[in-house]
Amino acid sequence: MKLELVQMAGRDGDTAYNLQRTLEAIAACQDDTDILIFPESLITGFPSPHNIASLAEPLNGPSLSALQQVVRERDVAVVVGLTENDQGHYYNTSVLITPDGIALSYRKTHLWVGEGELVEAGDRYTTVEWRGVRIGLLICYDCEFPESARALAELGAELLLITDGNMQPYGFVHRTAVAARAQENQVFAAMVNRVGPGIDELTFAGGSTVVDPFGHLLFEAGQEECRHSLRLDMTRIASARQLYDYQADRRFALPGERCRHADGRRELLIPSCA
Repeated sequence: MKLELVQMAGRDGDTAYNLQRTLEAIAACQDDTDILIFPESLITGFPSPHNIASLAEPLNGPSLSALQQVVRERDVAVVVGLTENDQGHYYNTSVLITPDGIALSYRKTHLWVGEGELVEAGDRYTTVEWRGVRIGLLICYDCEFPESARALAELGAELLLITDGNMQPYGFVHRTAVAARAQENQVFAAMVNRVGPGIDELTFAGGSTVVDPFGHLLFEAGQEECRHSLRLDMTRIASARQLYDYQADRRFALPGERCRHADGRRELLIPSCA
């Protein structure tokens, strides 16, 4: 599985600018790339109370339709985020787009400070297989909760793809968290963060990273825009589990209803905390 990590700056509320840069990045990918990964909410940027209604798009809206066209042309998959509008309900959503369309959509389940005032939390974890590898998505703050990655591992995920919008001075937090999530589930994890300035004088931390099933760091970016390619040796998952297998040895399973769909998706529905 060959990944391209596209660590970019974005403009909050400027969908046209962000979309054009994303389309150009996909068009310029290497011929043997399997998946390109972009930062959290890159297409729309992060919303505000004043623009969320006009900024948010449905998954069948113009931005993702444009992305699907270039994805088909390049015969790759893309993981990218946006603010989703589902009939007046707003979500921080990431999607996995393949040449066949949207293979997977994930709504952020753990909302950061103040985020719940704008968007609703998702209610499920989902995995899908792409080119022989089962993939699960997480978004930013999700990676700080062991249960998020464990839910995807219980659904068979071998590769966790994390769209990130982590800002300074918290860059070190996700460096540690991503490594822990990979090691404790014996899977690969790749996180792509945003860089540059944001609203309210925020500065995004960069530091996009890839970690193998042993918890070893395979790549870490700096704090500037960059793109980096690397090929994952998926046999290392079996090697990591050869002596001990955390999934086999665990003493309890996460609660929630499990569903299998005809298109290969596996879901774990989060039980209500009420």
